[in-house]
Amino acid sequence: MDNATHTLTGAMLARVGVDRWCPRAAWLLMIASNLPDADIVTRIEDSLTYLDYHRHLTHAVAMSPLVAIATVLLVRVFSKGAFPYVRSFFVALLGVFAHLAFDATNMYGIRLALPGSAKWYELDALPVVDPWIMAVLLLAVAAPFLSRLINSEIGSKGGPGRGWAAFALSFILLYTGARVVLHGRAIAALESRMYLGEEPRLVAAWPAPFNPFHWTGYAEGKNFQTLHTLDLNEEFDPVAGRVFYKPDNTAALDAARKTVTMERFFHFAQYPVWRIVPLAEPQGALRVQAGDLRFGAPPNLRFVVTVVLDRNLQVLSEKFEFGISLRP
Repeated sequence: MDNATHTLTGAMLARVGVDRWCPRAAWLLMIASNLPDADIVTRIEDSLTYLDYHRHLTHAVAMSPLVAIATVLLVRVFSKGAFPYVRSFFVALLGVFAHLAFDATNMYGIRLALPGSAKWYELDALPVVDPWIMAVLLLAVAAPFLSRLINSEIGSKGGPGRGWAAFALSFILLYTGARVVLHGRAIAALESRMYLGEEPRLVAAWPAPFNPFHWTGYAEGKNFQTLHTLDLNEEFDPVAGRVFYKPDNTAALDAARKTVTMERFFHFAQYPVWRIVPLAEPQGALRVQAGDLRFGAPPNLRFVVTVVLDRNLQVLSEKFEFGISLRP
C-alpha cells in the first residue's frame, strides 16, 4: 500500500488503545508501519536494482523483529527519560506486521518467506492505493479534530478519537474481507469460460481502484493472453476481451530471456507480455520487449525490458525502464 495509508493506519492502531499501554506508541507504530519501505534506498543504484529489492528482506516475516528493533532504536534516539524497550519492541512489531499484511493484500505482492524462498504472495484484493480506505482513515483523523473545535466553542470536552480509530480499523478489516470474497467471484467467473476455444491454463483478477465490483480479468491459453473488463454485477462475456498472441520466434525469446536484465526482471514479473519487432538497422536485428500485464496493457506499461538482438541472436543491448510504451 501507499505510505500515507501505512502511516494513518499506524496512528489509528495507537489511538485505539495501544498508546495507553506503551508511551510513544504513535511514533513507534507510524515509523514501524513505514520502515519496511526503507528498501527505496536501492533506487540510488538504478531502477532495476530497486525492483530487485523492493518488498524483499525488509518485508519478510523472518526479518520483522530486526525491523522492529531498528524502529525502537530510532525512536529511542529522539526520546528522553525512561524508555520501555520490551513494550516498545512489541508495539513496533505490530506496526511491521500491519505493513506486511497490507502489502500482501494487493496485486504487487510480497516475498514473505525470504531468505528461504523468493515466492511472491498476494491476495490481489486491493489496489496499491485504495481511495476508500484512504477516505475512511482521513475521516477518522479529521472527525475528532473537528469535534474538539466544536466542543471548544460550546464549552464541552472532546474525546481522544478512539471510537473513530476503532471504526476505521474495523472498516479496513471488513472492507478487505469483502474484497477478498469479490476477488473469488471474479476468479470463478473467469475459470468458467472458454477463450478462443480453449479452457484457460491460468486466470487472474486485479482490482479497479474505485468500484469493488469492477476487476481486470486475465486468462492465458497455450499461445495467447486475454485481458477483460469484468463487472460482477453483469454477465461476463469472454469474447469482449483484448487478445495478445505470444510471439512465434521462440529462439529470439529464449535469447532475450538469458540476458541478465531479463532474468532479473522475471524475478518480479508474473504475467509477462512480449513483443518482437524487426529493426531496419542493423540489418536482421530484432527488438524484444517484455512487460507485466498487472500494471497496464500494451502499448502502455509501467515496467518494460528491451533487448536488441542481431541476426545471429547475439545481444547488442539490454535495458530496463519505468513507465514507457512498448514501441511499435
